Amino acid sequence: MSRHPSVKWAQRSDVLYLTVELPDAQDVKLKLEPEGKFHFSATAGSEKIPYEVDIDLFDEIDVNNSKASVGSRNICYLVKKTENKWWDRLLKQGGKTPVFLKVDWDKWVDEDEEPENQPTSDMDFGDIDFSKLNMGGGEALDFDAAGNDDDDESDTEEEDAAEASTGNVLDTKDVVSTGPKDAPDSKA
Repeated sequence: MSRHPSVKWAQRSDVLYLTVELPDAQDVKLKLEPEGKFHFSATAGSEKIPYEVDIDLFDEIDVNNSKASVGSRNICYLVKKTENKWWDRLLKQGGKTPVFLKVDWDKWVDEDEEPENQPTSDMDFGDIDFSKLNMGGGEALDFDAAGNDDDDESDTEEEDAAEASTGNVLDTKDVVSTGPKDAPDSKA
């Protein structure tokens, strides 16, 4: 009996993203049918354990314009929908979704947030002016001034001179009194 690999999914109005998470998959087979059938099978591991997914997608798909990419950790499918519309769900049958199907939140975009006339599979930064994003820095750094840091000691010149003339070095336990109210309490 074969097992089910974890499958993540997301959609846009024109495509469906399916990612089968199966490290070191071998003998990968995919069968897409226009009416929305998605069948995946592969083996994995040193014991060549069989894995299989057989689902009926919500609507029809364009088999000829769909693509697959087999990687070392997962198998990604870009399934083209026949109609540019959002599906209500991934599967044709309603009810409880199988436990191996999960939403791919990394690729998920809400229907009302989908950009118009923008490619779905490419990272297109278009007309973004990165200099106006105010990502810190703002002012030019003066590397010469930053390298000449002569003030790396905590004592000021006045403190150094006072220590040299009195021969006393203040300790953190020493308290400097400024008036009678700061005098130690004799009742303690």
